[in-house]
Amino acid sequence: MSKAGMQDVKVEEQPVAAVEQDERLREAPVVDRALVAQLIGGAREQGLSLDGQGGLLAQLTKLVLESALEGEMTDHLGRGKHERAGAGGDGSSRNGKRAKTVLTQAGPVTIEVPRDRSGSFEPKIVKKRQRRLGSIEDVVLSLSARGMTHGDIAAHLADVYGTEVSKTTISTITDKVLDGMGEWQNRPLDPVYPVVFVDCIHVKVRDGQVANRPIYVVLAVTVDGNRDILGLWAGDGGQGAKYWQQVLTEIKNRGVEDILMLVCDGLKGLPDAVGTIWPDTIVQTCIVHLMRNSFRYSARQDWEAISRALKPVYQAATVEQAEERFLEFQEAWGGKYPAIVRLWSNAWAEFVPFLQFDREIRRIVCTTNAIESVNARIRKAVRARGHFPNEQAALKCVYLAIMALDPTGKGRARWTQRWKGALNAFDIAFDGRLSARRR
Repeated sequence: MSKAGMQDVKVEEQPVAAVEQDERLREAPVVDRALVAQLIGGAREQGLSLDGQGGLLAQLTKLVLESALEGEMTDHLGRGKHERAGAGGDGSSRNGKRAKTVLTQAGPVTIEVPRDRSGSFEPKIVKKRQRRLGSIEDVVLSLSARGMTHGDIAAHLADVYGTEVSKTTISTITDKVLDGMGEWQNRPLDPVYPVVFVDCIHVKVRDGQVANRPIYVVLAVTVDGNRDILGLWAGDGGQGAKYWQQVLTEIKNRGVEDILMLVCDGLKGLPDAVGTIWPDTIVQTCIVHLMRNSFRYSARQDWEAISRALKPVYQAATVEQAEERFLEFQEAWGGKYPAIVRLWSNAWAEFVPFLQFDREIRRIVCTTNAIESVNARIRKAVRARGHFPNEQAALKCVYLAIMALDPTGKGRARWTQRWKGALNAFDIAFDGRLSARRR
């Protein structure tokens, strides 16, 4: 075999050897268990705690970080600690160390960071001006997303990790999600959605004086049967057609060509804006909101009975049957709760389109779990804050709560397990618009 041929064989065999070496490294333990047991035993003999400030984990963290930083400096200079300068590196040399305290899950750890004379060394594992390792930031974001106030988070970090973190620092950490929130709010959307829900969460904003501000959450059911939160929009309480025109235009510009049904709760100006952007979209009064608002006018002990009495209305096979069942409800409850009768009467024109569809479609529109799980998480986070200094802080809180619903960070979840029947019903009822625009 020629020399060139031998070289070819080596080139082909090298990746196989590398793969086998990687597999051996994965199978082999990185840390000797006997050594770990010895360290733990020595710590117990000396009365040293495993966690907390100055504990065994903190000391090990310090050793690991300092060793990694020394390795980075060696790579940067191209030579070891006591080696002379050679052809590699930038001609600089070591120039002592500086102390730096970083916050870790093991507590605050003071490490010695090596320096070079030219000042060109840029450490990677603990970057310049970095005072927290990513794990602490992850803890702060996770706790904030679950409704804890900045004061509660600071107290939790002090109790669990022995770490003193100010409210200002915690606010700085959570502000880092604003870039991600901007990307999420402007991400491309699907070309068509079977159903889109527009819901409202009220928050208290301190702008001169504390006032209620609406934050609108737009949820959609995708063609695959998943829940997709399209975005968040803040309002001032006096929204009209112009405001909704801007919101819907933004959604359309992100790629939404068609929406079969848009479900809302009597938002002023929204139906007119929908007719301008998507003329074929059906605007439907939200059954979930109708039921929720009905309970607001009634005593709690009557909720179950009222729910049973209204169920035949929105489950009626035809509009005529729904009118008959509603008259029965009016006779039974109209004397005690006339406000409920007035509520349904005023919403009747926007309610009846719902009755023309197959039960599979009705079931998707009436599904409350997917909406209520989002609302419950948002309300929990909002109530814990009390009020917000500005609109952006409120949006950040709601965004974190939404992201906590989905570990993938996309705000998605399964809407229903029985989706195929509904998908076929939508495609037939809307003359193939759903399948025509699917990618």
